[in-house]
Amino acid sequence: MNIIFCSSLLVSFLANIVWTHTIRTMEDESDPYNWLFYTFECPQECVCPPNFPNALYCDSKAIKEIPAIPPGIWYLYLQNNLIETITEKSFANATQLKWINLNNNKITTNGIEKGAFNNLKSLLYLYLEDNYLEEVPDPLPRSLEQLRLARNKIGIIPQGVFNNLENLTMLDLHQNKLLDNTLSNNTFQGLSSLMQLNVAQNSLTKMPPILPANVNQLFLDSNSIETIPDNYFDAMLRLVSLRLNHNKLTDGGIPSKVFNISSLLDLQLSYNELTIIPDISIHLEHLHLDNNRINSAEKMPHSHMRVFEQLHLVSAFPRSEVPVVGHSSPSHLTFGLQQYALCGATLEEYLEATAGSQCSGIGGS
Repeated sequence: MNIIFCSSLLVSFLANIVWTHTIRTMEDESDPYNWLFYTFECPQECVCPPNFPNALYCDSKAIKEIPAIPPGIWYLYLQNNLIETITEKSFANATQLKWINLNNNKITTNGIEKGAFNNLKSLLYLYLEDNYLEEVPDPLPRSLEQLRLARNKIGIIPQGVFNNLENLTMLDLHQNKLLDNTLSNNTFQGLSSLMQLNVAQNSLTKMPPILPANVNQLFLDSNSIETIPDNYFDAMLRLVSLRLNHNKLTDGGIPSKVFNISSLLDLQLSYNELTIIPDISIHLEHLHLDNNRINSAEKMPHSHMRVFEQLHLVSAFPRSEVPVVGHSSPSHLTFGLQQYALCGATLEEYLEATAGSQCSGIGGS
């Protein structure tokens, strides 16, 4: 009797182990954060932290090739190495990757095989900054949400490379070699979710032809743009921040109402060739005009006065060339990085009477 009873207990115990293991395996497969399920040999070039089991840290190891990436890895850090190529086999087993950082390597356009990213159906973030790319990689995973390609040598964007990236919200192409003829009417077609586009520090002399309507941050600093077409921003109803610092914009190159965008809160036009303050929306909160050729605020449209009472205007003139500003002018101006409250006085009176911290003795205060 005792033997039969013990045998029954043993069978029950073993059955319970099998059942528990099966359930745990099923649960673990749906929960990649459970490191007990993903038992793999960590590549010797990398670090596999047990408290972050889905991450593989292979950065700053002077490696020249991408090591074998185990299954179950979500976050892959390969920045600051000497990697030159990405092959079709590089991520063959790591199909769950969501984040790849390959910044600051030696990757060239020819070093990326055509199907290198084909199996990465869950990839959200791809960082390839500070490499030697001359073209945008093609094809790219349609799951991407952020693509960072800054500080390469990109002068070619293959036709249709962005067509299927409807989830992409951020595209960074700043400090490359983009020319006007690099960008066509269809270049950004398909980027229906794009919110931030950075094409600063390139060689553009014109505004990009057609941009996605949902862009709310557009960075075009440090190009050679001279003019903005009429009605250029009419379709961009969500544009919040526009940066055009360090270009060659003149008064004649800016249509009278081109910046009259109701959604626009931040407009940066520093280091251009403007002599008058452009017409802007009454909703604008920040206007940057330092290092232009503006020498008088008297040319400012009278309709701006009420707006500028709430506006921080960054100096558009050297301290030695104080502009003529009347009592009806802005009550707050920002010069450089220091804010001056004018206390009802003219700007000229203010600078003569105070170091910028008190109002007593000027303008009748």
